[in-house]
Amino acid sequence: MAYWTLAQVGKHNSTESCWVIIRNQVYDVTDFLNEHPGGASIILKYAGRDATRAYEPIHPPDALDKHLPVSKHLGSLDSDAANLVAQAQKSRKKTKDELRVEHALKQRPLLSRILSLADMEAVARQVLSHKALAYYSSSSDDQITYQENARAFTRFFFHARVMKPVSRCDPSTTILGYRSSIPVFISGAALAKLGHPQGEANLTKGAAQTSIIQMVSSNASLSYEEIMATAAPRQPLFFQLYKNSKDEVAEQRVREVETLGYKSIWLTVDALVAGNREKDIRSPWVLDDMESGKTEFHVDTPEGLVEGGDAGFGTAGALVANDDRDMTWERTIPWLRRITKLPIVVKGIQTVEDVVLAAEAGVEGILISNHGGRQLDYSFPPIEVLHRLRQQRPDVFDKLEVYIDGGIERGTDVVKALCLGAKAVGLGRPFLYAQSAYGVPGVVKIIQILEREILTAMRLLGATSVQDLKPEMVQRYLSSKALW
Repeated sequence: MAYWTLAQVGKHNSTESCWVIIRNQVYDVTDFLNEHPGGASIILKYAGRDATRAYEPIHPPDALDKHLPVSKHLGSLDSDAANLVAQAQKSRKKTKDELRVEHALKQRPLLSRILSLADMEAVARQVLSHKALAYYSSSSDDQITYQENARAFTRFFFHARVMKPVSRCDPSTTILGYRSSIPVFISGAALAKLGHPQGEANLTKGAAQTSIIQMVSSNASLSYEEIMATAAPRQPLFFQLYKNSKDEVAEQRVREVETLGYKSIWLTVDALVAGNREKDIRSPWVLDDMESGKTEFHVDTPEGLVEGGDAGFGTAGALVANDDRDMTWERTIPWLRRITKLPIVVKGIQTVEDVVLAAEAGVEGILISNHGGRQLDYSFPPIEVLHRLRQQRPDVFDKLEVYIDGGIERGTDVVKALCLGAKAVGLGRPFLYAQSAYGVPGVVKIIQILEREILTAMRLLGATSVQDLKPEMVQRYLSSKALW
């Protein structure tokens, strides 16, 4: 094995020869610059230097092994260089944002005082780094769909029945045949390590302790193997597939997770390109200005206002840059069926018409979702699409399992979805917020909150099991001021 000094690595700091240091290992990424989904400029910021702090929160540990040829793994730093890197990290001056986060973590309320998902989100918004919060909370364009996802639930009211014996009430269900203690699963969400050093492992452990199911994103910040190794014996994990434009790359990913023991494939179809998430795109500029203290902008000439290049698509844009933009019902589903025996769920359905096509394609389930308002603004809220499906094609519920995500903030929202025929609902952001704020205990806490709220709603509605929840128990209500 070769050993390198910092001076030797430092010479390779250009597009012609670009080396980086990650965890004291030296890599030649010159040929990868133009292939990097986030663009070459991100890597070049660290050319010839240690990139560990920037790399680790958004890349699983095995990413370099998978995407960089062995010949480009150049060896290790020598002992002196490694010591210098460690000393530099130890003596590094913390940024203003890091100091803010440290202070906020010390001010967190006791977990026992978190009574709702909104309470948990409020804490997370204080303790998350600006970059993490910008990525987690961002939604597309003017955030209309993001806001309407939650508001749509307020248009559905209950027909509660009384004088029903409900002392014994069971909120458990099955999802693709796997038991879940409540009709809630952790929806696939990327980059959990942005919010907490243990990242997706927090979600896995929290799901195990409460007997719900986690869906793991293709863009997880831990490796699929690490997440599976964290799981309890016989704990089911589902896999969210962002299909690569190259079939052979996508097939390799599917075969990997199937071999590791993941129990189903959730094919994401609503993120072929990144939505226009301006908060995420703007995040680096905000951090730069925060650190410099810059609050006003002056230019001496009109030409000073002009800056070349595109602003890019932020963190999200890099994640989906190589995804397949030409998927079809006729080709993609049969292709996926050929390469795996696992159940297939199509994630990102937004119309009744596409639900019908999914049923005709023979998949085991569909997830009605607009990606939490992060993709196409003015997409219909999932609860509204579910309502239309119940009205227009109730037969579909007998052909596949139907799930929704987006806008769920209370146990009553979960119960409304189940009344309309959903088998379960997914939550993404709330679990990211919970694990960021309190780690595993935070994940467990919001599951307990949801269970309490679901049980309360079921009892007051007169239902003792999820099978008792029927369409006639909810009614869509339009006030004179309603837009819908």
